[in-house]
Amino acid sequence: MKYNNLGQTDIKVSQICLGTMTWGEQNTEDEAHEQLDYAIESGVNFIDVAEMYPVPPRKETYGLTESYIGNWLSKRKDRDKIILATKVAAKAEWLPYIRDGQLKLDKKNIEQALDDSLKRLKTDYIDLYQMHWPDRETNFFGKLAYFHAPEKNGVSIAETLSVLDELVKQGKIRTVGISNETPWGCAEYLRVSREEGLPRIVSIQNPYNLLNRTFEIGISEFSHREQVGLLAYSPLAFGSLSGKYLNNKKPEGARLTLFEHFTRYLNPKAIEATESYVNLAKKNSLDPSQMALSYVSSRPFLTSNIIGATSMEQLKSDIESINVELSKEIIKEIESIHEKIPNPSP
Repeated sequence: MKYNNLGQTDIKVSQICLGTMTWGEQNTEDEAHEQLDYAIESGVNFIDVAEMYPVPPRKETYGLTESYIGNWLSKRKDRDKIILATKVAAKAEWLPYIRDGQLKLDKKNIEQALDDSLKRLKTDYIDLYQMHWPDRETNFFGKLAYFHAPEKNGVSIAETLSVLDELVKQGKIRTVGISNETPWGCAEYLRVSREEGLPRIVSIQNPYNLLNRTFEIGISEFSHREQVGLLAYSPLAFGSLSGKYLNNKKPEGARLTLFEHFTRYLNPKAIEATESYVNLAKKNSLDPSQMALSYVSSRPFLTSNIIGATSMEQLKSDIESINVELSKEIIKEIESIHEKIPNPSP
């Protein structure tokens, strides 16, 4: 396993992070614990979860993923060796069952969300606490165009950071990060932190994969210049880059088979690009999933690559991708495909 510093801290996180959003929906608690045990034995020390997990979010399953992890953690004696990340939900009319639907990144919501997460996770601190998405109206979750709507600004970043500052001082969280953020949001978090002496963000968790490299356009420079590394989620584009959905296949139990509204990576251009990437992998005797993951892990702005698996076979293959090194020739061919079909699934 390889390890990177989390932001400007001395905290070392594994370059492969174990994602957990299927636990409680597609995976049982026993399966979740099996994945955790194997990942830790393989050198993974970084686990990412969120209060709203599993996905797709439902009132009946809210918080289950954190509870599964908490039950696993309670059996162990090595909490100090595990880097645990979770997230607080921001403004979302589509989550009416969380805090009565009055979600904001303010003191009341953040404190309640964190305390509830700590109880479910059965721990007294979180290593990385992330804002799951912006509290303002902006372009994220696949939305590219920005339409200015100041009347929907929500809680200011300064107010949010002030709350987080108190929680850091209380010892409930060690570091803070952002997720699904824009270049302006990243810059504002850094500015407020610098000017007001508040916690400095250490990471940004955004989607990044062969079908969606929009992170490179505006935010990757922050990763380099400000040491706000990418925690890449959906590195396999919901599994589509494995090739298992090509030719209209719908594997039994697979995410995009079960939840047909997840169409982000199944548009015609995305399918065309996926076919090209899968063929490239096979031509070079590579597993398509491992090639896609290896590419993400090789990016210089990356801190950790968040994998997710519903089976042990998938998990073992995904973790093993850390040992796959792509040749200059293969990377050149990947870039050629990207130039022909750039970002078909932003």
